[in-house]
Amino acid sequence: QVQLVESGGGLVQAGGSLTLSCAASGRIFMINTMAWYRQAPGKQRELVADITRGGRSRYADSVKGRFTVSRDNAKNMVYLQMNSLKPEDTAVYYCNANQDDSYWGRGTQVTVSS
Repeated sequence: QVQLVESGGGLVQAGGSLTLSCAASGRIFMINTMAWYRQAPGKQRELVADITRGGRSRYADSVKGRFTVSRDNAKNMVYLQMNSLKPEDTAVYYCNANQDDSYWGRGTQVTVSS
């Protein structure tokens, strides 16, 4: 089992920035893709960004140019730098890691006020 713990969420005004962190622990041998998803009230969970072990990343169109995903393989960490935040970015943000199975964190709330 792999455990994921997110941190860094909070309340921020529109135009502000936040950095989310996710720490993986447990039975780790080689985590492949790590990702950030989000789920707003009444909406389906959606992919925000993901990053391969080699550092190749992808982004949802809605966050391109504003968010940056990165990871530290030695520390089993993944980060999401979020700039120019908008009220529509308000959601619970979940960390996801893929190894022998797909693992999820419990999420961290991000609220962007207008």
